[in-house]
Amino acid sequence: MSLERSSPCKVNLLLNVLGRRADGYHELETLFHPVALCDTLRFERGGDGVTLTCSDPRLPTDASNLVRRAATAFRQTAGIADGVRIHLEKRIPLAAGLGGGSGNAATTLLGLNDLFGRPLPLVRLHDLAARLGSDVPFFLQDRPALATGRGERLEPLNFFPALRGKALLLVYPGFGVSTAWAYQQLAAHPEALSGRPGRAARLLELLGGGDARAAAAAFYNALEAPVLAKYPVLALYQQFLRAHGALGTLLCGSGSTTFALVDSPAAGEELATRFTARFGANCWTAVVPLAGG
Repeated sequence: MSLERSSPCKVNLLLNVLGRRADGYHELETLFHPVALCDTLRFERGGDGVTLTCSDPRLPTDASNLVRRAATAFRQTAGIADGVRIHLEKRIPLAAGLGGGSGNAATTLLGLNDLFGRPLPLVRLHDLAARLGSDVPFFLQDRPALATGRGERLEPLNFFPALRGKALLLVYPGFGVSTAWAYQQLAAHPEALSGRPGRAARLLELLGGGDARAAAAAFYNALEAPVLAKYPVLALYQQFLRAHGALGTLLCGSGSTTFALVDSPAAGEELATRFTARFGANCWTAVVPLAGG
């Protein structure tokens, strides 16, 4: 028996760091939005233990891989003795801030649960996801969500009226940024380390209206402070995108991908063409329509 599942990615419309916690994590309020740019995972019963293959040879497939870790945790928790073979077809860039690995892990939990007759309730899958990584629980569902705590406490939300008909242009510069490094560097940026509470509530209010530009003006990512300082080319990209029609831009998570909010998929394709003409074809780009309320 086998099955196949799509594994989407995400952007953070807001990533507000409210301070460092006693347990070493950071207190957050972050607003996730799903993005219909997907990897594909194929699951098959058989073999011994967990076997993982991947279309991208740069991605390790050993026990450090989040898919392997998710599959191992699922089998142990559900008491599954049968082996599983998993193949990951990658389309989402690696180490790009889009949550591709976290989405793969969550899709693995959901896919294996279906493959083996749903032995675990969703609440148990959520517990496993939270142990795998702060972003993983978001991908157990398919709507926008407000996340608090270290990112594991989720409040699913309806799609936003302000984003109806809009699209994202994603620009990945070809290099990654370490999430751990970005958070460590916040100590040198106290205004980003101890962000202003209430940013999420304000952004949600604007997203509930019809003015996408006003909502985009409230996008915020505390990790831009260290990341754009170290990689000023990313700030240059954002300036170009805003000057040529983007309603707003923001770093995706810890980067290195930037997203530009645009009026339509056609506007996104036009902006991507202009961007490539200016900066060359070394950057990966993708235009993805957004679901709106």
